[in-house]
Amino acid sequence: MVTSSILLTVMAHPDDAELWAGGAIARHVQTGGSATVAVTKHDPIRASEATNGAQILGADIYLDDELTPATISTLLTEVRPDIVITHSTDDIHPEHRQCAERVLAALPDIVITTGHPSRVYHCDSYNNLDQHGKPLHLPTIIDITDQWPTKTAALKAHTSQPIVNHFGPMSETLSRLHGMRIGTTHAEAFRPLPVLGRLPATESL
Repeated sequence: MVTSSILLTVMAHPDDAELWAGGAIARHVQTGGSATVAVTKHDPIRASEATNGAQILGADIYLDDELTPATISTLLTEVRPDIVITHSTDDIHPEHRQCAERVLAALPDIVITTGHPSRVYHCDSYNNLDQHGKPLHLPTIIDITDQWPTKTAALKAHTSQPIVNHFGPMSETLSRLHGMRIGTTHAEAFRPLPVLGRLPATESL
């Protein structure tokens, strides 16, 4: 990772950043970068949980009632991230797909205007499946073994959600699956997307 670079995650729900990219966010911050987690606000309880989760990861939080295309464009312009992570446009959850489509629709004009971001990634989904029941193709795998305790602590901040009995075990299973692929204990996986026709020339985020 590039020291002092800015990572932005744009997600549909307050626990999505922790689930799909919590380890990568924590690793990015721990190696000298900064991070912002952008999610929809939902209700006051979930907004508080999102704030606590981001704080544990070392990230700033951006909460909005609805991440509209205009809001996302403004966010990208103001933050000027080097790296953006969002959902897959083929995600199981329709709100995840909508979020991803809004991010991708905003990118061309923002990149032309600001030069940022230079790297964009889709993240994992429920049990690594797309909306057709097929595994997502996520070739960029990030070792988060050292960040695993931070990721799980941030995930557990979402006490209103079924973390212990559902999302937590799923996160553990996915992290071990991706970890096995690179010979480590825990990992997260992503898919790089072309930014104005260019793919990142790096194996890391």
